[in-house]
Amino acid sequence: MDYALETSQQKEKLLKTIYSLQLKSIATLQTASPLLSSQRGMGMVTQHHVHQLADKAKSLCGDLDNIKNLLHYCQDNLVQQIPNPTGSRYGGVSGIHCSLDGSIYVTDESAPWVHVLSSTGQTLQSLPCQQTGKESGTFLPEDVTVTRTGMVAVADMMNGAIWVFNPHTSLSKGEWIKIRKVGSPRGIGVDSMGKILVADYAQGQVHSFALDHAFKTLNIHSVPNLQGPRYVSPAPNGGFVVSEECGDVKVFASSRKLLCSLSSKYGHQFGNPAGVCVDVDGSILVADEQRRTVHLFPEHGAPVCVVSARLRRPSGVACSSFGHLFVADVGENCVKVFKYRVRPPYSPSNPGATMG
Repeated sequence: MDYALETSQQKEKLLKTIYSLQLKSIATLQTASPLLSSQRGMGMVTQHHVHQLADKAKSLCGDLDNIKNLLHYCQDNLVQQIPNPTGSRYGGVSGIHCSLDGSIYVTDESAPWVHVLSSTGQTLQSLPCQQTGKESGTFLPEDVTVTRTGMVAVADMMNGAIWVFNPHTSLSKGEWIKIRKVGSPRGIGVDSMGKILVADYAQGQVHSFALDHAFKTLNIHSVPNLQGPRYVSPAPNGGFVVSEECGDVKVFASSRKLLCSLSSKYGHQFGNPAGVCVDVDGSILVADEQRRTVHLFPEHGAPVCVVSARLRRPSGVACSSFGHLFVADVGENCVKVFKYRVRPPYSPSNPGATMG
């Protein structure tokens, strides 16, 4: 059978199936509602019938969510490879952040630089990680993010410090300011309230704190009892998502209360979860360093593997508001850009526009 014809028939069958479910549920609702309202009992319907229907409905709703997600996302759609701006001198690209305007911020494993790239991979700016003053010297950024005021912030695991780059100083090129000492900061992010999030690897904690105009830290809180936290990302509910080395990925509320672990909620087994990010729909994306994959965990439905090949050693991940997924591949020393959505996200400012 011709492939195009077979595909067309499958599309028609799927739409007919969904439509028949819709018609039957509406017809049953229109019949059942007045009958249940007008009589004291439930006729010949037993408790067993109700439980049985509820279980089947839950399963069917899950199936419909899965169909919707499998139509909505695509797999292994590599659209670009961005080489490490530093080259191969220091090591592979590891930390990555994508800002709302599409700019990409990248760090290396062992390079004293933060590179700012355009969405197409052109180098816009390179910030040397050089501290000034009496303790002059270089430091190595482990991961990178951008504060609510637009300043670059990095985690420096070797020196146990968090640095923020202040471009508004008397120095023409700006300067790095050490804002806080942390045991072994590995991942860094900024939550929806503007607080800086830091994954403290050796201490097994995620710290959060605000930063005032004088670069003083305020409202410091910590979430303990984590097993080797690596990467951290803000969650839509004001909380955060954190990956644990060779363990799990956990989701916390803004109150710092554990909401769930992805392995228990979705029945998913991780190898070695690394980079995490949350897209505009609230779906969580996780890179698995051991399995060389990236899975998407939607709010409803089963996990979707959006990258199953072409990764050698994925580390940090970031997703843009234009519907692209950026994966820092340490093994191949580049940033790989995947289109993981069939259509770009909805844009409230221009609902009809196509993005990316």
